Amino acid sequence: MSSGNPYMQLAAWLEKEASEIREIEREADHVLHNEGDEDAYRELMRAKALKLASLEEQSVEIVQEENPALVAVMKRIKRFSQSAAQSLRVGSVFFMSALLYPENYKHGERNDLENFVAELRSLASSSAD
Repeated sequence: MSSGNPYMQLAAWLEKEASEIREIEREADHVLHNEGDEDAYRELMRAKALKLASLEEQSVEIVQEENPALVAVMKRIKRFSQSAAQSLRVGSVFFMSALLYPENYKHGERNDLENFVAELRSLASSSAD
């Protein structure tokens, strides 16, 4: 990872990933509800899960070195990836669609990845002090 605040760098990268995932979800919602295309919906949910499953590997490439301060952050990213990988192994479209959303999620709220990005931004601010 280049010099700079590692929390901010991870937050910026994850924010981009979260935005791309939201776009996949919007497209999936559109094809399912406006076009009735369940096959396209299934493929888009698979694309979402694949993107999430790749987060761990990508984050390791971004960080590039062992950083004790980032252990908890990297574990959390790993959990996102593991859940997504499990949804792909099971092949459950419902599981894939539910990734990032707690049971009590209300439409319009941030999902778990977006909340994590906000936490990283907060850590970035406090570590810059």
